[in-house]
Amino acid sequence: MTDFALRRTMMVDTQVRPSDVTKFPIIDAMLSVPRERFVPDNRREAAYVGENMDLGQGRVILEPRTMAKMLDAMNIGPTDLVLDVGPALGYSAAVLSRLAEAVVAVEEDESWASEAEAALSDVAADNAVIVAGTLAEGAPKHGPYDAILIQGGVESIPPGLEAQLKDGGRIGAVFMEGALGVCRIGHMVDGKISWRFAFNAAAPVLPGFERARAFSF
Repeated sequence: MTDFALRRTMMVDTQVRPSDVTKFPIIDAMLSVPRERFVPDNRREAAYVGENMDLGQGRVILEPRTMAKMLDAMNIGPTDLVLDVGPALGYSAAVLSRLAEAVVAVEEDESWASEAEAALSDVAADNAVIVAGTLAEGAPKHGPYDAILIQGGVESIPPGLEAQLKDGGRIGAVFMEGALGVCRIGHMVDGKISWRFAFNAAAPVLPGFERARAFSF
């Protein structure tokens, strides 16, 4: 019988804390959410491995280090309404539900969305809701949001998604340039987002977040 609780503690002690993530709410959330419940059944043994978990279709569950450092940089608080873009099977939404007042998670794969709903219910994440819809469109009717997290790589962010951020809000994403990427945190001030480097990271570019390609004849 696999001791997932022990693996969870090891994940935090070897992947999260050494990455300079020390805020108690983040540590507590990552210790309390059973990551193995939010991965495909045949991948549970690999739930706590320190790398992005490939789900196919160009989608991943972000590695624990990347997610923890993004949460740390985003400074999610207990009164925040958060938009979680691309939660796949719901792990990120479950962790965010421990930090924020409420989480709206938009997932375009309908089977993942229904699995995520069931998993969130299992862990009593009652303040997180899964919305089935196109990732790049977000969930405008539930916004605007104090924080938006994008669970995958981006080359550009659709203006309609940026517009769902409150003034004073934060948005976090892994910007990819070829195989290399950086996590940047954007702050909305007077209707304009100003981006700052946070740390190096990498993830496949999510559908709808590709840079428009110039046509050449």
